Amino acid sequence: MTFLQSPAVRIGLSISVATGLYGVSFGALSAASGLVFWQTMALSLLLFSGGSQFAFIGVLSGGGSGLAAMSAAALLGIRNGVYGMQINALLAPRGLLKIAAAHVTIDESTATGTGQSDPSEQRRGFWVAGLGVFLLWNVFTAVGALIGDALGDPKQWGLDGAAVAAFLGLLWPRVKSRQPAAIAVLCAVATLLAVPFVPSGVPILVAAVVAGLIGWFRHGHEHDGMEPDIEPHSPPGPPSTGPSAAEGSGGR
Repeated sequence: MTFLQSPAVRIGLSISVATGLYGVSFGALSAASGLVFWQTMALSLLLFSGGSQFAFIGVLSGGGSGLAAMSAAALLGIRNGVYGMQINALLAPRGLLKIAAAHVTIDESTATGTGQSDPSEQRRGFWVAGLGVFLLWNVFTAVGALIGDALGDPKQWGLDGAAVAAFLGLLWPRVKSRQPAAIAVLCAVATLLAVPFVPSGVPILVAAVVAGLIGWFRHGHEHDGMEPDIEPHSPPGPPSTGPSAAEGSGGR
């Protein structure tokens, strides 16, 4: 099987193109929010996390402070730390590869890598998606930033709703049971109630506090829709058929 015949590579390339093209909207919105070209490119090159980038410029364009913008971006970036632990366990990168892997650990590369069962395919999927999105996202961010003035008012093209669409796109696939859906709705209500009374950028922090309090005080476990991406690896060797195996299979 050649490199381009790999299913993981094909998935990674298709995701790279689809996500990269979306960078046009970020570049245009960033220019409309008042950031100059180099500031827009710095966000895509160094921050490189679509949701966090949209949150950052969304707060700024709404009149929020730089601190509120950074807080909103950091809040959404927490998930990348969780992804990093998954990828480190799955691929075990070494040396400089670990630094590179950390930078391209995003939703798309993590999903492509963890969605494969073969270790070689996991590596191919992760790196093709991660590097592909990084390259195309920055190329089209530059395009969007350069043509932002020519586009005029982003609202005429519907780009003002791009950030909302991006957040919903990240959230919707993860809401697979009633409890996460109820928490999402409650946080949305808290955000809407907070909007008239607090500065821009703060409502999303209010929603985070609400979600954190629910997680802290709720009891029980919710398994549906919350399965881990990585299954524990069994030790090599034939499966055990002794009493311990029989007891383990009937333990739950």
